[in-house]
Amino acid sequence: MASNTQNVVRYSALLAGLAYGFLHNRTVQKEGQEAAARREQLIADAKKAWIAKKNAPKTDLITDPEDPKFDLEKVIASWEKSA
Repeated sequence: MASNTQNVVRYSALLAGLAYGFLHNRTVQKEGQEAAARREQLIADAKKAWIAKKNAPKTDLITDPEDPKFDLEKVIASWEKSA
């Protein structure tokens, strides 16, 4: 038969373990929810950026310097117009 001191230590350890498990579980769930919310926000931002890019006005201005039809003077002129 266990003494009173042993029972107190056993049940104290049990309660401490339960409290730790509860708090740890809460922390892990909160981190998971925050990560999911962050992913959803990133997806929403990406969708907005894609729609903005898709609906951007089409121009015949070539801004890729590797393209053989690239004209630096036209690019600089378009920058001056927009500024």
